Amino acid sequence: MRVLVALDKFKEALSAPAACAAVAAGLRERHPDWELDLCPLADGGDGFVAALVGEKSSALRVASVAGPLGDKAEATWALVPEDEIPAAARDRLRPPRGSLAVIEMATCSGLALVAPGRRDVLRATSRGVGELLRAAALAGAGGVLLGVGGSATNDLGLGALSALGWTALDADGRPVDPVPAAWPRIARLAPPPADAPRTPPIWIACDVANPLCGPDGATFTYGPQKGLAAADAPRLDAEMRRLADLLAKAAGVDAAIRDTPGAGAAGGIAGGLMTAAGARLVGGFELVADWLDIEARVRRADLVVTGEGAFDATSLRGKGPGAIARLALAMKKPAIVFAGRIEAVSPPAGLSLARITPDGMPRAEALAATARLLAEAARRAL
Repeated sequence: MRVLVALDKFKEALSAPAACAAVAAGLRERHPDWELDLCPLADGGDGFVAALVGEKSSALRVASVAGPLGDKAEATWALVPEDEIPAAARDRLRPPRGSLAVIEMATCSGLALVAPGRRDVLRATSRGVGELLRAAALAGAGGVLLGVGGSATNDLGLGALSALGWTALDADGRPVDPVPAAWPRIARLAPPPADAPRTPPIWIACDVANPLCGPDGATFTYGPQKGLAAADAPRLDAEMRRLADLLAKAAGVDAAIRDTPGAGAAGGIAGGLMTAAGARLVGGFELVADWLDIEARVRRADLVVTGEGAFDATSLRGKGPGAIARLALAMKKPAIVFAGRIEAVSPPAGLSLARITPDGMPRAEALAATARLLAEAARRAL
């Protein structure tokens, strides 16, 4: 029996590689003769770099950069040689010749880096992302693939741009730290000097379609989970729109970029980098599926095991585990989904759903025991 074990992260509990390893441990106890193909998933958020290049790849590098609240973060990124970029991913991106830097915003500006009691979207910065982009340029990368999920920020990417030479100025021409708390003081945004180092072409991997501003934009949709008080959202959204217009004016591009689906990804860093650095959007899961050759791996499998922290009716219409399950069923392969929470799902024929959390177990206890619960669920179900 050949089993594809392709799980996403269990948020606040296990990374995707750890979730796959837990299921594999349970399967090997019950079926030591089965052949397991472990394929951790990501869509641009937490675990993006590890999913694409592995946790022990020689392409991995570590940089000490600014964390979401200005403290230091040790961020892992990768510089992938041109001949190691899978052909399907190369065809989707069409990057220039040379190595491709793979960067994960969550490792330097991620929500998981900030304890719930310290989350403060008005002071959170994406500067670490800009420092990683600068490191990629200095390392000679021909292009950058940036995964932007799981951010703690809502700063339009101005923190990242400040690390690339952009300057926020007040009415008297004095520099302003471009965190949202200081946005009312910003009167102008100035581009880098002509002799500043060139930033390589950037592709942003994400699967959200939110515009930058408005009721479906970054601030109203994602701000609350990052610590934004509801009363502060209208003002911050208005400031986001104003600064996006200032940024477009300084960059000499059409301000309508802010209305592009996906511009609101990761607190607006997508819109900021599209405006100021010509970044382009690419579907996160589609890119990962190409890179990892997921379709061929499903075709070779006799059984597909997937899962994530929470699974509901929208999961089967979305990306990640839901897409893997749909692909398996289309190929007439049985599939099972493990999840900590399962809500309002009527699974199609051939798809099994297994909730790993015992009835009555407190959430904090379940999060701490996720690896054990996954292994036990795999032993029971298979």
